[in-house]
Amino acid sequence: MKCIIALVAVSIAACGKSKETPKAAPPAAAGPAVPTGPAEYTLILKSTWTAHTHPYEYPSGAHFSGLIGTSHNARYSIFGIGRRPTPGLEHLSEEGKHSPLDDEIQKAIDAGNALEKFETGSLKNFKDSLVTTVRVDPAHPLVSVVAMVAPSPDWFTGAASVDLNENGAWVRSKTLTLPAYDSGGDDGKTYKAADHNTNPKKPVSRASDRHFVVNGKVRPVATLTLIRKSP
Repeated sequence: MKCIIALVAVSIAACGKSKETPKAAPPAAAGPAVPTGPAEYTLILKSTWTAHTHPYEYPSGAHFSGLIGTSHNARYSIFGIGRRPTPGLEHLSEEGKHSPLDDEIQKAIDAGNALEKFETGSLKNFKDSLVTTVRVDPAHPLVSVVAMVAPSPDWFTGAASVDLNENGAWVRSKTLTLPAYDSGGDDGKTYKAADHNTNPKKPVSRASDRHFVVNGKVRPVATLTLIRKSP
């Protein structure tokens, strides 16, 4: 009888050891911190493109077209390296025209992927700067902006998806040096080359010929500064 009781006790103990307490699921990873409200920035583009800094075939009548840009989320950007140009970017880079890029931006606004559009006139006197304002909010913390490098076959400058949110707060200011880009819409190789439309379109790339590379180093054509105005 004692043997039977002992056997039952061992069996119960063994069953008890086989049951493991379920482990608690790890806490969900927190998303990136975001600011609590909107902010407004002054945007300043200053040319660094001169006959001294870019001596190879520097053109007469050098200027930038007007800026056009938008604040947006990660589902939209005006351009990207390795991505083929939209019709809007192609027209901007070849002719300096804001249309149909302005319509593309408006569609992004209507879809909730962009917040607002901003534009300026052209910059012909490089002693001056292009100045405008842009508003961002927690859902649209990125800024993209472009301007044609003119005259040129399809070259432009600008910045794509500049993030003004850092560690959950709007940055006070941010300055970037801007290279020239080739939109991939035209095969011209000189500033005043005849129109030579590219089909199919090539991906956007940094301009890497002698016009913008000096002694093996890329020479930027502009600086872009964003300064927070409010809050």
